[in-house]
Amino acid sequence: MAAAKTPQGATGIGGAKGIKGSGSSRRNGTGRVRGSFRSVGRVLHFPVTGPARGIRKATHAHGAGESGLGKLIELHGVNGAGDVMITVALASTVFFSVPTDEARGRVALYLAITMAPFTVLAPVIGPLLDRLPHGRRAAMAGAMLARALLALVLAGAVATGSIEMYPAALGVLVSSKAYGVVRSAVVPRLLPPRFSLVKANSRVTLGGLLATAIAAPVAAGLQSLGPRWPLYGAFVIFVVGTFLSFTLPPKVDSAKGEDIALLAADEQHLHGPHRQPVKRPGLRTVGIAVTHALGANAALRFLSGFLTFFLAFLLREHPLTGESAAVSLGIVVVAAGAGNALGTAVGAWLRQRAPEIIIVTVVAFVLGAAVTAAIFFGAAMVALLAAVAGFAQALSKLSLDALIQRDVPEQVRTSAFARSETILQVSWVFGGAVGIVMPLNGYLGLSVAAAFVAVGWLTTVKGLLSSARHGGSPRARVA
Repeated sequence: MAAAKTPQGATGIGGAKGIKGSGSSRRNGTGRVRGSFRSVGRVLHFPVTGPARGIRKATHAHGAGESGLGKLIELHGVNGAGDVMITVALASTVFFSVPTDEARGRVALYLAITMAPFTVLAPVIGPLLDRLPHGRRAAMAGAMLARALLALVLAGAVATGSIEMYPAALGVLVSSKAYGVVRSAVVPRLLPPRFSLVKANSRVTLGGLLATAIAAPVAAGLQSLGPRWPLYGAFVIFVVGTFLSFTLPPKVDSAKGEDIALLAADEQHLHGPHRQPVKRPGLRTVGIAVTHALGANAALRFLSGFLTFFLAFLLREHPLTGESAAVSLGIVVVAAGAGNALGTAVGAWLRQRAPEIIIVTVVAFVLGAAVTAAIFFGAAMVALLAAVAGFAQALSKLSLDALIQRDVPEQVRTSAFARSETILQVSWVFGGAVGIVMPLNGYLGLSVAAAFVAVGWLTTVKGLLSSARHGGSPRARVA
């Protein structure tokens, strides 16, 4: 019995171990299979999650994540991607799909129906949003949602050639302007500690430029499927932007310590060390630097709008040597975008060092490039002018931001950014209108552009240099 039990016990124990071992093997095998699936999943998701994590790390660096500035950078990237989708769709419909003469008529009609009312509405948007400081997140979300819905309207209009395209495009412009005004007002509320306004704006601008550069080829690919597809893409992007708007911190809706800025003030409103304070200080109450810098920036925005429309038709009719019209336009657009990105990066590096001198210098360079391009008109000169104009526009705008931060009292600074952006947008529209009516003569057109830049530079250089010599206004050190 004992001898019999021993093998039985041994067998039983051995059997138990065998059963346990086989269960463990099955679990290990299952675990290995699951691990393999997880590895494959990670590999498949990495092209999306990898860049997403990299973008999030970059946008949230140096305290931008804690302050909420990182979320605004991402939202501005979404805004840029959606806008370029609509731009590609409308450009293909209004500009590329018909002969040059008919295209000029269509674009002129587009400007008349959309840009003309826009110039009237744009100055109203800033003051209107000044009165809604507690609803900035809702205003940004509303601007996104409006463009999402209008993208669907445009998708139907471009396919049928309906007149609905023009009022819908006007709605897109107004909504985009409203977003831009609110975004300018929001940035000062989201500054991380020891973060200058110039650095914050440069980060936001770079985020938008990178998103635009990524979305542009995607939009072109969708356009090859049909004119509606970029607009469907814009709809999805703007819907995402609508939800992202509400992820901004609640302090965005706070108007504590803010007031409304005046763009001009008479002698009774001027104040300084020896004058009585006023309830509503304006941009000119702190000296001449801000208004002169705004004038110089307006000249550059005029040039940007002029070149956008004038070169679009000129290069379509007379492409760069050895290139097609599409490639010629692409070269100029890439040059302008590269210059803009470089100007933004240099502005962030320079921070707030002598903004008046920077503005005077870059506008002088643009003037020289425009005169040179007019005299020696050719492919290289046109691309160089586009790059220099993009560089100068970005750098001078950041310098204007630095002057507003330095010279405008804190309680009206947010409103000042919104009002100045409105003036710059209207200047761009005016430049575009001049560009569309100009004869397609490169020498004549660039000479006119150089003349406008010269007027803007000459009327502002004296005031800016005087402000630089005096080191800014006394009020700037109090604000």
